[in-house]
Amino acid sequence: MSMTADPPVKPRPWRRRLHRALLVLLVLAAAWALGLGWFVAQAERGGEVDPDHTDAIVVLTGGSERLRVGFDLLARGVAERLLVSGVHRDVRLEELFALGPTDDSLRCCVDLGYAADDTIGNAQEAAGWMRARGFHSLRLVTSNYHMPRAMLEFRAAMPEIEIRRQPVDPGTVHLERWWAWPGTARLIVSEYNKFLVALARVTLGGI
Repeated sequence: MSMTADPPVKPRPWRRRLHRALLVLLVLAAAWALGLGWFVAQAERGGEVDPDHTDAIVVLTGGSERLRVGFDLLARGVAERLLVSGVHRDVRLEELFALGPTDDSLRCCVDLGYAADDTIGNAQEAAGWMRARGFHSLRLVTSNYHMPRAMLEFRAAMPEIEIRRQPVDPGTVHLERWWAWPGTARLIVSEYNKFLVALARVTLGGI
């Protein structure tokens, strides 16, 4: 009596779908991790002062270190005028100057922007200010971990403007071996995810 082989058992449809879903998740996780490495490398880029002149300096609020760097750049004469974007409506210029040793003669060249509540608002506020004054180049001052997203938003808001990076290194953010510092790790991952959302929105045309 001849024996016939049993037909091969085909994978069940739900298993095939599960395998595909797991593969997609692995690919997305790998892409996310590679992107995170690139993001940290961008944040680690140095903040040496470019001696070339720009029309303006734009400082994004979020730390006294940023203001000190911005005022120092203005005092060096690397730009004609400075905008502090995202200032609380109750804050006045005298209070900002009181945060550090600053030449009072610079007050004539500093403007405060009260309209911005976030990075998108910073970019829009700065773009309007730049165009109103007929400026064509700016030096952007913000924290190193915030710089990738800020540059993305600023370039989207004013593509005709030359933008130079001036990252500030906050003493509390440890980019070297950042994963070993829980506070820094949470900050970096959160900022990276915000960058991805901004990138998707800009890529899709502002949706």
